[in-house]
Amino acid sequence: MIYYEVLCYSCKKIFRVYEGSLKYKQFKERKSRTFCCDDCGHKIRIEAIKNFFR
Repeated sequence: MIYYEVLCYSCKKIFRVYEGSLKYKQFKERKSRTFCCDDCGHKIRIEAIKNFFR
C-alpha cells in the first residue's frame, strides 16, 4: 500500500496518509498545505463545537 509521511502542524509528529484517503488526495494535489493527524483533528473539531455553543 502506498503512503506518504506527513508532519502534523499541531503536535509536530509524523503520521502516514494512505492511498485512497481524502488526506492522501489533498497531499498529492498540494504538498505545501499544512495537515494535522486524526487525533489533533478530532481535538480541534471538539473545541470548535464547544466554542460554538458558548
